Amino acid sequence: MINEGLSRMPEIGLGVSDLALSRGGRDILSGLSFSLEAGAALMLRGPNGAGKSTVLMALAGLLDCSGGSIAHTNKDPEAPSYGHLHYVAHAPATKSGLSVAENLQFWVDVLGGGVVDIESALAQAGLSGLGGIDAGLLSAGQTRRLALARLIAVRRPMWLLDEPTSALDSAGAVWVGALISDHLRQGGLAVIATHLDIAVDGNVKTLALGGAGQ
Repeated sequence: MINEGLSRMPEIGLGVSDLALSRGGRDILSGLSFSLEAGAALMLRGPNGAGKSTVLMALAGLLDCSGGSIAHTNKDPEAPSYGHLHYVAHAPATKSGLSVAENLQFWVDVLGGGVVDIESALAQAGLSGLGGIDAGLLSAGQTRRLALARLIAVRRPMWLLDEPTSALDSAGAVWVGALISDHLRQGGLAVIATHLDIAVDGNVKTLALGGAGQ
């Protein structure tokens, strides 16, 4: 297992009630409701334009709701508003010109991760020995692994993942499934937007979205 032996996460929950979202004056979806407890994952499925990425952005606090509500329950009231979550978008948010290790260290600093064993986190992400090379030289699959390495480097109980297996081969997809499975076993929570099947062990729900616009 990945991160075997780590302590359990704070038991954060998520509740969405009658959610309505719009972007650029265009209605995306409405009437969306679901709840998710610690140790559970929700797979958001649906065609392009169904609103999967938009939902993740709203859950991450990057998009205001046009109706309904989102509640992140049991979080520390003294902590930063979204300091309990990771949002990993479809775009990997890595920078060429910086090394692989420097890219991950940047995210650790942004996320307030403190002192982190960067090389160990990269090794767990399948990037052992690549810390010193320019991130722009990575393959698409390696770049995706680097984007997801922040989940290992900085532990947070809520994960919002947009197409996390994009550009990965079958072995990479298995790794992502194991990463999420371990997160759930530690009491974490995950919402995953995906077109592809991801093998995740544990309490996994699926929600199909439909409609136009994303």
